[in-house]
Amino acid sequence: MAEALVLLDFSPSPFGMRVRIALAEKGIKYEHKEEDLKDKSSLLLQMNPVHKQIPVLIHNGKPICESFIIVQYIDEVWKDKSPLLPSDPYQQAQARFWADFVDKKVMVCGRRIWLVKGEEKEAAKELIECLKMLEGELGDKPYFGGESFGFVDVALIPFYSWFYTYETCANFSIEAECSKLVAWAKRCMEKESVSNSLPDPHKIYDYVLQVRKRIGID
Repeated sequence: MAEALVLLDFSPSPFGMRVRIALAEKGIKYEHKEEDLKDKSSLLLQMNPVHKQIPVLIHNGKPICESFIIVQYIDEVWKDKSPLLPSDPYQQAQARFWADFVDKKVMVCGRRIWLVKGEEKEAAKELIECLKMLEGELGDKPYFGGESFGFVDVALIPFYSWFYTYETCANFSIEAECSKLVAWAKRCMEKESVSNSLPDPHKIYDYVLQVRKRIGID
């Protein structure tokens, strides 16, 4: 009997994108259910009663929540297919550290750019500083995981679809400051698992404009 796999998701979410990429990397088939975050489904509220957020992966009726936890779960359950985390414990710890850095720094700065009026320029400056640190970690490797696409790549690449929004809101160029990182992102986009999982950047920007209008920023 085939395994039942359902992903509760929201297309513009970088957290949902991570799970989509991980599933695609593993070649795993699943049912995708798009959520309306202004009117959350009873299934989402039932499966994630604590945070009531996406993404949620439902595996044979059992929910797994939070994007990094889901990606690690996918990597462990389907470990024979395209491993995302290295086998070495120290390298695993480093990968988890930089993935956590993405959420605590890159994501936070990005949200300030488009969600907090008057802080765009300062947040953009801080974002560039964070991306330069990630460039240092990337070094001359093709991927953060070395020769193969891995956990940190999955963590960061969804935000590439948000770069256009950040640049437009704060009037700056990420590529001008972090050309090596943008080259890495374009390399990742050559993978179908990534390009098929990331929405058009202009659609992200349209979504942001709707949010800003709804909460009275614009």
